[in-house]
Amino acid sequence: MGSSTKIARDKTAVVVGAGPNGLSAACILARAGMRVTVLEQHSSPGGGARTAELIEPGVLHDVCATSLPLAISSPCFQELDLEPSGVRWVHPRYPMAHPFPDGTAASLSRDIGETAESFGDARDAKIYSRLMTPLVQRWPDLIGQILSPLRIPRHPFLLARFGLSAIRSGLGLASMFRGERARGFMAGLAAHSGLPLDQSPGAAFALVLAAAGHAAGWPFVAGGTQRLVEALAVRLTESGGRITTGRAVANTGDLPPADLYLFDVTPRQLVQIAGDWLPQSYRRRLARYRYGPGVFKMDWVLSGPVPWSAEECRKAGVIHLGGNFEEIQESERAPHEGKITDHTFLLLAQPSLFDPSRAPTGRHVLWGYCHVPNGSAQNVRTRIERQIERFAPDFGQLVVGRISMNCQHLEQYNPNLVGGDIGAGLYNLAQVFTRPVAKPIPWATPNPRVFICSASTPPGGGVHGMCGYNSAYAAIHMLKRR
Repeated sequence: MGSSTKIARDKTAVVVGAGPNGLSAACILARAGMRVTVLEQHSSPGGGARTAELIEPGVLHDVCATSLPLAISSPCFQELDLEPSGVRWVHPRYPMAHPFPDGTAASLSRDIGETAESFGDARDAKIYSRLMTPLVQRWPDLIGQILSPLRIPRHPFLLARFGLSAIRSGLGLASMFRGERARGFMAGLAAHSGLPLDQSPGAAFALVLAAAGHAAGWPFVAGGTQRLVEALAVRLTESGGRITTGRAVANTGDLPPADLYLFDVTPRQLVQIAGDWLPQSYRRRLARYRYGPGVFKMDWVLSGPVPWSAEECRKAGVIHLGGNFEEIQESERAPHEGKITDHTFLLLAQPSLFDPSRAPTGRHVLWGYCHVPNGSAQNVRTRIERQIERFAPDFGQLVVGRISMNCQHLEQYNPNLVGGDIGAGLYNLAQVFTRPVAKPIPWATPNPRVFICSASTPPGGGVHGMCGYNSAYAAIHMLKRR
């Protein structure tokens, strides 16, 4: 860190929320020389990155985030150097597999050619290789540009090449291919956006996730995602910062005096907590912020590995379970219409296959969710397990225990998950570049002491810490100018 970011030690900062973004912001502020306090309402830090024994003692489940495609490439985490503080990455043989009803699967491999061959169509393989190779070859430059604040690009031709495809919808991207396997594969990647497949920029999610899988993998953190949070806490305390847990912040009266306040919350909570510090015009703009679909989350304890029909699925960390393009398209459109389909698209993870510290001998964990209408209280456990059985017959015989969380449970667990929205806001074209409002420095508010550092700011959701990182540096530079 350059000396230009150093601040006098008498300057203080309070960060509200100890998720990965809040802790990342706190680390950057503390390393700049500020006295930093993080306030967290839960009994432990973590936000959407906690690990817990949800069902049986000794069986560890990631409560929210699990496979972390962007964490290992994050400029924030690289700058903070988390590995010496306990972060060890676990890489499955395949980052992701996408099975089909005929018992076969397309697989995302670290090798572009192997992935392309899994489509079973020579023309589609060539299209995929031509699309992905330049992105993967320049991955450090690309991801650094995507996760950083909007500015004159350092690599304009690379960004333009990415943008020409990324601006498409998931449907537009899948339409580049003719085979069912390639189309379904791309649809599953685009579905991470939470958008209907005919809306832009769903293709951006597919391209980034695919490129990340080839260039860096979709690793788990050994021992659970909580280990990453613990490493961030170590870095913070090493720089003189501190975390106070069990400290709810309902309004500005709950906050100690400080020179800077950074909020790891969504626009709705910011207005509730700090509305009296913000002008009415800005509060009205925040009130127009839109949230995306919710999720129904499930965790299982199993007596053995999932008996997938497709062999590739037994070697993959993440499974995209949705069949062909048309099924996934119907499933991802339904939540925006207030519906849930019978063959709902699932995102599953099986970390204990690759990280034995997650469960004792004779036990395995399975993690999964599907998109549902925002705020839905409907229980879709039966539909989810029926979909798993479609690709893994006899799955039900392995279930030792299960636990589920609907949208309301998720929001109670973490208020940032508004209506069960794990992305902290909708990612349509009108909002993906203007989170939380259209502003040259989106992390700043009209109050020069107040900043937002949650996933409701660029670059958005995912465990990468970059929302906090960007917010902290924006706050430092504005404080120095003051």
